[in-house]
Amino acid sequence: MSPSMNWPPKYPDSFTPKPDQEYWSPELETMPPAERDRHILSKLQAQVRYVYQNSGFYQEFYKDCPVDPANITSLEEFSQLPILTKEDIRREQELHPPYGRFLCIPQEDIFRLHGTSGTTGRPTVFGIGKDDWERIAEAHARILWSAGLRPDDTVMVAAVFSLYVGSWGALVGAERLGASCFPFGSGAPGQTERAVEWSNMVKPTVLYGTPSYALYLAETARQMGFDPKEDFGFRFMFFSGEPGASVPATRRLIEETFGCYVVDQGTMAEMTPWMSASGCRHLDGGMHLWQDIVYTEMVDPQTKMNLPMGEEGVPVYSHTERTSQPMIRYWSGDIARWDMVDCPCGRTYPTLVAGIYGRVDDMIIVRGQNVFPSRIEDILRGLEEFGGEFRLVLERESGQMDRLTVQAEVLSSAYASQEFDPAALEPVRERFTGELRRAIGVSVAVELKPAGEFERTQFKARRIIDLRKP
Repeated sequence: MSPSMNWPPKYPDSFTPKPDQEYWSPELETMPPAERDRHILSKLQAQVRYVYQNSGFYQEFYKDCPVDPANITSLEEFSQLPILTKEDIRREQELHPPYGRFLCIPQEDIFRLHGTSGTTGRPTVFGIGKDDWERIAEAHARILWSAGLRPDDTVMVAAVFSLYVGSWGALVGAERLGASCFPFGSGAPGQTERAVEWSNMVKPTVLYGTPSYALYLAETARQMGFDPKEDFGFRFMFFSGEPGASVPATRRLIEETFGCYVVDQGTMAEMTPWMSASGCRHLDGGMHLWQDIVYTEMVDPQTKMNLPMGEEGVPVYSHTERTSQPMIRYWSGDIARWDMVDCPCGRTYPTLVAGIYGRVDDMIIVRGQNVFPSRIEDILRGLEEFGGEFRLVLERESGQMDRLTVQAEVLSSAYASQEFDPAALEPVRERFTGELRRAIGVSVAVELKPAGEFERTQFKARRIIDLRKP
């Protein structure tokens, strides 16, 4: 899309760059930041004006706003619009089922219906129009091009095909780019064993899933007598759904296991095109923020005020070209740090330098120290005896102090042919405890478990067990 095109943009459905070209859209991807801000402002002006004119929810939501939503004059004014939360969406959809007053198009014009599972509350519903679905495909194709995907690749989409929009977003982007697509899915009993067989037989060149799934696939392959590096043909993998792809030790483990490179991606299902935070084939961890597709601000978790580059905060996302169910200034609840990075790709976007490495809700405070599960994962995966999975058990001690226990698997080679005996593994436990204490700055309890103790997942790993009573 050129900066002069009308809103909402209409993209040609046949354009694809030459395979040796770095950029899908050179002008937009290498634009000077100040010029890009002007381009983004013009899109946000149209987007906010559109929702204010077409959405009963936003008309009510903005009634006490200090700025005129129909006439935003600067990005600073835009930042004065109220922040939208998941609770706002759930409340609105409960009062006005099923979509709430977000939709902005006739219900009969919905092309795709997706949503969340509702495991932490009422499910949220996403109604997506056909034009928006085509724009999502275009955005994902453009971003996947930067990740290194080309039309001669075969993409194995190994994620659940259901309400979860991640798998569908990966598929539609790869299809628009012109790659061969293998919508394999995941989650059914025995499906990972079949994935091993198909990966060996078809040798797809690219995998989409979660980092946990990639490691589970490798573990299953070895159990079946396959070598993931020698018997498969993956040259790169792109992931969403978990922070692992930017956790240095996890990233290295996947790359070494499969002989590939890794690209981290992902914002939120509500913000699809969710690839608007994405690594590229040149970036060694972290994610560029494709601001002209989904505009990202970084805000202070407490004050909700915008933060400058170099700071850690919570990403807040806004659609810039959405006509069906647009999300404006949507609170992610994630924790990240952004900055300008001189990436070899030459793109001039800001970057989440360590990806998304935690959530406000998942941050553990142990004796006054902030601890993120991703940091614990990074340390554990750097220990040679680590057996592949872990759990974090939170309990509340007398006096209202939180106690964290790290339950970590250890490889059978750590105790040779002997039966698993925690007492005999005391030196290993002490080493785990010492490394964690040095890394996170506070002592935690460590319990060792035999390899295979914890269930492997084909989707998002759930590693926090919260036993604290309110």
